[in-house]
Amino acid sequence: MSKILDLDRRHAWHPFTQHALEVDPIVITKAKDASLFDEEGREILDLVSSWWTCTHGHAHPEINKAICAQADQFEHVMFAGFTHAPAAELAAKLSAKLPGSLNRVFFSDNGSTAVEVALKLAYQYWRNKGEEQRRHFLAFDGAYHGDTFGAMAVGKGSGFFTLFQDLMFEVTALPYPETWRGDGEVLAKETRAIEALEEALKNRGPEIAGLIVEPLVQGAGGMRMCRPEFIAQMVERVQALGIPVIFDEVATGFGRSGTLFALEQAGVVPDVICLSKGLTSGYMPMSVTVARDEIFEAFLGDDFGRALAHGHSFTANPLACSVALRSLQLFEEEKTLDRISVISARHAGFLEGQKNNPLITRPRLTGTIMAFDLPLDGDSYKSAASEMLRDYFVKNGLNIRPLGPTIYLMPPYCITESELDRAYEGILLGLEKFSEFSG
Repeated sequence: MSKILDLDRRHAWHPFTQHALEVDPIVITKAKDASLFDEEGREILDLVSSWWTCTHGHAHPEINKAICAQADQFEHVMFAGFTHAPAAELAAKLSAKLPGSLNRVFFSDNGSTAVEVALKLAYQYWRNKGEEQRRHFLAFDGAYHGDTFGAMAVGKGSGFFTLFQDLMFEVTALPYPETWRGDGEVLAKETRAIEALEEALKNRGPEIAGLIVEPLVQGAGGMRMCRPEFIAQMVERVQALGIPVIFDEVATGFGRSGTLFALEQAGVVPDVICLSKGLTSGYMPMSVTVARDEIFEAFLGDDFGRALAHGHSFTANPLACSVALRSLQLFEEEKTLDRISVISARHAGFLEGQKNNPLITRPRLTGTIMAFDLPLDGDSYKSAASEMLRDYFVKNGLNIRPLGPTIYLMPPYCITESELDRAYEGILLGLEKFSEFSG
């Protein structure tokens, strides 16, 4: 056993891990482009972008330069009473990229806290307007918005947080019209979802503080996908009543959906958007919650009681802001959206070629996110089959982490054609092992 692994065993507590059951983690010593390398020099293709964070690839030379240049100036300064160029320029750049009046950028540390800020914004927005009865939120069945308490409350339909149910505020979980290639029931599912939304608006409209949704793709819920048309219908109905709509684009932002933001495909503008993960291309922990000007203005007044009393020690960290700025520039310089189109086309070709494979059910694709389900009913997130496949994939040089019965790819945008071929071949070999395991 290596020294690092020994130290890890003695002292580290890993996320989403039952330490009494799990195999030892792999010690990574280097990463480059779409690949990780362990302490023995073995290459592992990072086909889930290290929990969906790595966009342009590991150890990108231009991002490395940006973080070093900022470190030579200063590494951090508190963001209350101070500002700095990286934060101001990033806020302006994001506002320019986002549509409508999404112009007010609140910085925090990760996706969960970005959602927490959004929920507090929506709640206090109504308090500042004198409508204190608006304490109820709408979300979707199967949604996952993070692990802090507010985020857990609007994500309790995911089934991850049953243990903490008694500590959460009240949320109505609406049916989510997940769909896939060849789904003949999609219109009926969307109709039922809209009817449930309208019923909630009718019964509790004056109590509702906001609605939150992962547009186009529910990530941790199993890469469940819906159509842009449904997102548009839903947003129009909610905003018509003046209720704020929050888009959680922590996973779908920065190209994952095929466009820079998933909202572009729906053709609607939320009142608040949460962004993280790809924001810094996986380099630094940072997130933003971006609100319309109208939301921000409701917090202005003559006393501190109307202000958003929320903050983080590392809010608008200059190193992270510099990385995010350079990452956004790379989208233009490296024609990243064109690369994304190529990856999406390759995914589509793979799914088409496997349309008669009985081990691939509910095939679906949004941008660079390709997913399908194994033919398992009611399989849990940490099932024996999914754990077996995870271990098989990584032993064969592929970082693919099934979500229960769901196999998915979400690779870095720098991935090559030959690396995609390795991924597809590895999936098919894994399906053979699954067939033996379950047979």
